[in-house]
Amino acid sequence: MRAVPDLLVGLPVDSDVVADRGYDYADVRQRIQAAGCRAHVPTTRQKLMQISVAPALYRQRNLIERCFNRLKHFRRIATRFDKLARNYLSAVAIAAIRLWTRFESRT
Repeated sequence: MRAVPDLLVGLPVDSDVVADRGYDYADVRQRIQAAGCRAHVPTTRQKLMQISVAPALYRQRNLIERCFNRLKHFRRIATRFDKLARNYLSAVAIAAIRLWTRFESRT
């Protein structure tokens, strides 16, 4: 959970933060609320007090997860082959363009 403060930097106030069950910690929820945002994090199954998330919001999070999964199908991106950040970002951009053109050609 060390990355949570860095992820919250620069978020606009009054925005929604959607995360999966791996971020179900009281500290994470407090940091999100301290940043002036709303936390949409479902609770783990073991907790007695269950907090639900709007299905439409959670579906959008799932779309992003699937996008990352598709990007990881490119070996260069999955193995972090490039040493420099700019080269890695370029490889991610090229892979995203390839995925986008495949999607656009089907529609």
